[in-house]
Amino acid sequence: MKSGTISNSKNENMFKIKTLVFIALVFSSIANFGQHTDVINSNRPGKSMSAFAVGNSVFQTELGFYGLHEKHDLSRYEINGFGSDLSIRYGAILEQLEFVADLQYQQEWYRAPLVNQVRSGLKQTIIGAKYLIYDPYKNQETKVNVYSWKANHQFKWRQLIPAVAIYAGANINLIDDKFSRPFIPVDPKISPKIAVITQHQFGKYVLLTNIILDKFPFKKKSIDYVITLTRGFSSRWSGFLENQGYKGDYYSDGIFRGGLAFLANKNIQIDASMGTNYKNTPSILMGGIGFSWRFDANHRAVLLAVPN
Repeated sequence: MKSGTISNSKNENMFKIKTLVFIALVFSSIANFGQHTDVINSNRPGKSMSAFAVGNSVFQTELGFYGLHEKHDLSRYEINGFGSDLSIRYGAILEQLEFVADLQYQQEWYRAPLVNQVRSGLKQTIIGAKYLIYDPYKNQETKVNVYSWKANHQFKWRQLIPAVAIYAGANINLIDDKFSRPFIPVDPKISPKIAVITQHQFGKYVLLTNIILDKFPFKKKSIDYVITLTRGFSSRWSGFLENQGYKGDYYSDGIFRGGLAFLANKNIQIDASMGTNYKNTPSILMGGIGFSWRFDANHRAVLLAVPN
């Protein structure tokens, strides 16, 4: 009886080890597929762009509705309004390449001494493309220690190396000076927008950084940034904190945002956020809700080679 017990115990241990090895191999294979993920990966509700594309032949739309209040103490104007923003993303040609169209429609009530206007139109139209130039985990074999949970979850220096992408696009001014503010030049008809995007993954945390050169070399040029920290609370809930900054000759400011996102299913996300800036020239308060939807029926996974 004693020898039979020992034999059964050894068999059980071997079965557990084989099971752990099988799970490790499955997750290692998943980690080495292309950029398409099991669940939707939306840029909402923040304003930063992720480094990764949606995946080849994947269509994704991200739509939001917002309200805002803006007041300038020195220029003595006040604005109340609402609007919507739409981002259309499509992966094509390469797994790392994504084409993006960003549209923003706004209606506002502008009041100043001797002025009372209602104005509406496309406040922003940007068409561009994003390409992932470096992924620190590409072609990296994920080795799992089946004997040690601690070894599998300890800090790894590779986490300090970000994924890097570049973005290039064009601002298209379709409404002339309808939304111009006092003392700020009108947008040119067409102007460039380029960005460098980095993305770190620290367990449940994702850190995004966007450095943007906007509307160079025109009068309204600026150097902008967006830093977003996202944390997953569960398989469905996540939250974010974000700081967005503008630095130009005619307008400089910083905006702080926070919000939540809920994963309704693998292809639909719902979100809500609030934001405000740091100063009163002008002071800005905004809040919004939105949702993101992905169509990936045409996507075919591409297995990347793993070195021996």
